[in-house]
Amino acid sequence: QVQLVESGGGLVQAGGSLRLSCAASGRTFSSYAMGWFRQAPGKEREFVAAITRSGATAPYTDSVKGRFTISRDNARNTVYLQMNSLKPEDTAGYYCAAKFYSQTNYYSTSPRDYDYWGQGTQVTVSS
Repeated sequence: QVQLVESGGGLVQAGGSLRLSCAASGRTFSSYAMGWFRQAPGKEREFVAAITRSGATAPYTDSVKGRFTISRDNARNTVYLQMNSLKPEDTAGYYCAAKFYSQTNYYSTSPRDYDYWGQGTQVTVSS
């Protein structure tokens, strides 16, 4: 069992930055690939970024390429999402998720594949 707790969301002006954190419980964090997803009102949950157990990153969704960076610190059981040059269309609830893999270089971009989810943190970008 893994419990995930996101933090770092808030209200920011367009062009600003936020860093989201997702702290995981348990001693097996390094056994999980991690992902960040977001969901705006009335829209489906969409993939944002993912990182393998070994720290390799998946291709980012097109709308955040060059602006967002995912990283992980296995010693701290934490995954991060650094968000720069924020735009109003980035406004959404942001969720981290964990997927167990025995392989170190796997990841998934589908929310259906993930085993555990956090409660989410709201990001609001004003114009």
